[in-house]
Amino acid sequence: MAAATIEFVNDAKVMSKGQVTIPKNVREALGINVGDRVTFVVDGNDVHVMNSAVYALKRLQQQMKGEAEKAGFVSEDDIAEWITESRRKGSAQ
Repeated sequence: MAAATIEFVNDAKVMSKGQVTIPKNVREALGINVGDRVTFVVDGNDVHVMNSAVYALKRLQQQMKGEAEKAGFVSEDDIAEWITESRRKGSAQ
């Protein structure tokens, strides 16, 4: 099931040092909390602001796409079986 897309428009003023306060409703929508990092993705004339942790996970997923099939994993059961077997081997050592 795909996550619901939240759409709204908000703006913020750029201060003298280039700083922008991310509006509260935007922070909430992106799951950004105090101390979190954000990533700016520039795509032509568009800029996407993302929670850096979410961005990193998406990049990893893109990089790993197809690797499970190459390793012979075709179902979640295959992965669960591999994890169980790895744990058995690890605890035997």
